[in-house]
Amino acid sequence: MSEIKIAVLTPDGREERTVTTGTKAWELFADNPDVIAARVGEDLKDLSYELADGDEVEGILIDSKDGHDILRHSTAHVMAQAVQELFPEAKLGIGPPVTDGFYYDFDVETPFVPEDLVKIESRMKKIIKANQKFSRRVTTDDDARVELADEPYKLELIGLKGSAADAAEGASAEVGGGELTIYDNLDRNGEVAWKDLCRGPHLPTTRRIPAFKLMRSAAAYWRGDEKNKQLQRIYGTAWESKEALDAHLARIEEAERRDHRKLGRELDLYSFPDEIGSGLPVFHPKGGIIKREMEDYVRAKHIEHGFEYVGTPHIAREQLFHTSGHLPYYGDGMFPALDVDGQDYRLKAMNCPMHNLIYRSRGRAYRELPLRLFEFGSVYRNEKSGVIHGLTRVRGFAQDDSHSYCTKEQAPAEVKHLLEFMLTVLRDFGLDDFYLELSTRDDSNKEKFVGSDEDWAEATKILEEVAGETGLELVPDPGGAAFYGPKISVQAKDAIGRTWQMGTVQYDFNQPSADRFNLEYQAADGTRQQPVMIHSAKFGSIERFLGVLVEHYAGSFPPWLAPVQVVGIPVADAFADYLHEVAGKLKAKGIRVEVDESDDRFQKKIRNAQLQKIPFMLIAGGEDVEKGAVSFRYRDGRQENGIPVDEAIERIVAAVESHEQV
Repeated sequence: MSEIKIAVLTPDGREERTVTTGTKAWELFADNPDVIAARVGEDLKDLSYELADGDEVEGILIDSKDGHDILRHSTAHVMAQAVQELFPEAKLGIGPPVTDGFYYDFDVETPFVPEDLVKIESRMKKIIKANQKFSRRVTTDDDARVELADEPYKLELIGLKGSAADAAEGASAEVGGGELTIYDNLDRNGEVAWKDLCRGPHLPTTRRIPAFKLMRSAAAYWRGDEKNKQLQRIYGTAWESKEALDAHLARIEEAERRDHRKLGRELDLYSFPDEIGSGLPVFHPKGGIIKREMEDYVRAKHIEHGFEYVGTPHIAREQLFHTSGHLPYYGDGMFPALDVDGQDYRLKAMNCPMHNLIYRSRGRAYRELPLRLFEFGSVYRNEKSGVIHGLTRVRGFAQDDSHSYCTKEQAPAEVKHLLEFMLTVLRDFGLDDFYLELSTRDDSNKEKFVGSDEDWAEATKILEEVAGETGLELVPDPGGAAFYGPKISVQAKDAIGRTWQMGTVQYDFNQPSADRFNLEYQAADGTRQQPVMIHSAKFGSIERFLGVLVEHYAGSFPPWLAPVQVVGIPVADAFADYLHEVAGKLKAKGIRVEVDESDDRFQKKIRNAQLQKIPFMLIAGGEDVEKGAVSFRYRDGRQENGIPVDEAIERIVAAVESHEQV
C-alpha cells in the first residue's frame, strides 16, 4: 500500500506525517473524542473523509463555533427524521444551524403544539440511542429528483444549486455549491433509516449528540418570502454537554427576566399600540424621561466633538433617493411612494441625502473641513413583520445621525475621532465589553455595490488600519458592507454576555461623486476637489439602544437615567409633609423625586419602590424628623439610618452628576 504526506495542524503548531493511502480523517484524532469533524485546507469535512497527498488537516472540536454548527445541523437532521416518523405526511423545508441552536421547517396540515414537541423529543432520543451513522454520498441532479420526488421543497432547492438564490435563507446548508450530496442515516444493519439533501458535514453518528432540547414552534414563510407558503418551524438547541445546555437554558431564563418588552410594561416606559401599527412604539412619560436624557447627553457630546446641529424633514421627493443610490440599491427597505400633488414622495429611510443638500447649499473651502453635521433624524424602514421585535427592530425610529465631510487626507483621523467618540458613549452608558466588526464588499457579487475596486480597497484599508489602532479585536464581516462603502460596527456585550450591534462608522466615496450629489470644496491650490463623506451613528437607533439598555440593566437604570430617582416613604402619614420639604430641596437640584402618599402599608411602599427599581428611597419617622435626618435606603436593600438631610441630598446629587452605575 502506498504512502502519502499530510500535515496535522494543532494549536501548538504543525506536524508533518506520512500515512498510508486510504487513511480516514478520524484515524488522526482517534484519541480525542471531542473532535467531531476536520478542516482540510479551507473546507470542513466529515471524519470519514479519505485523506489525499498534501492535505493540511485540523480537528474540529465540538465546543468550537464550527463544532457547534455541525452538532446543531446534525441534531436538526435527527429532529426532521423524528418528525417524519411521527407525522409521515410532513414535507421537508430547510434545517440550518443558527446562533445558539437550529431549526427545521415543515409543511404540515396542522400546526405543531407543545405536546407534539414532547413526542418529537422522545423519538429523537431513540434515534440518538440507535447510533445511526451519518453517511455522505454524491448524487446528480436527476438522481436526486427521483429520490426526493415526494419532497417538493427539496426539488426546488435542487433547481437553485449553484445560483445566486442558493444563498437564500438556509438553502446553502442544503445544497451548497459544486457537487450535490445526500446524507443517509444508516441503522446498525447499514439500511437507510432516513435521508436528506445536504452539503454537510455531520457528526460521525447520532450518538455523538450529547445534549439537546426543542424550544418552540412558529410559523415561517418558505425561504423567508411572504409570497410563499407558510410552513411550521421547530426551533431547538444542542450543546457539547448537559452542563453547557443547562447553562444556556439558564441564560435564556435570565434573558426572559430582562426582556425589554416585559419590563417596558411593568415600568410603564413605552408600548406598541395595534392602532398605530407594528414596529411603531410610543413612549410614556417615564420612558420619555430616559429618551430625553439620552438625547440631551448625545446632543451635548456631538457639539463638544465639533458637530453642528441640523434638522431635515421626514419625507422628500423620490428623485432624491435615486440620486443617492438608495432606491436602486435599498428600495426594498423603503416604504412605497406617496402621491403628493401628483409627484412621488418617499418616507426617508436615511438622513444622508438631505445632509448632502445642506453641504451643497453654498460653496465650501478646505478650511471648513472637516464639516460635521448632526441631527436626531426620524427614519422609516419597511421591515418584514416577522423580524419586528420590541424596540430592537422597528419600522420607525430616530438616529443620532451624523456626517463628516473631509478631505481624503483627513479621513483616517476623522474615522479615528468618530470611533473613539462612539466607544466613549458606550462606556458612559455602562457598556464596556466590545469588539469591532469590519464589513466589506462581497467581491463575488459586485453588482450589489457601487464604486471601483480602487475606491473599495482604499476605504477598506483606512478602516482596517484605524480599527487596528484601537487594540480591540477586529472580526471580518465579508459582504456586510453598505452598497456605498465599507463600515466598522461596534459589537457590545451586555451584562449577561449577549452581543448587540451598536453604532457604526461608514466610509462613503459614492454620494459625494459627480454622478450623485457632485459635492465639492475649493482646495488650497484653488482647484475643486471631491470630499470624502463619513457616516456615523453613536447610538444607532435611539429606540434600539434604549431596548438594549433596559435588558442590560434589567430595568435598574443608573440614577442619572432612572425616570424616578428618589422616592420619599413616610413611616406614617404624619411624616409626609417633612418628606415633601426634603423633596422640594431635591427638585431644586434637578432631581426627579416623588413622595409616596398612597394608602399602602409602609412595607408595601418599600416593595413598590423596589419593583419600580427606583435607585434611592428616603424614609422618615419621628426620630428622623427630630434629628433633621432620613433613613437612606438603596434599591438592593442596603439601608443607613440617621443620615442628615443635607448629606443625603449631597449623595444623591453626586451619584446623578457623576453618572455613577449604582
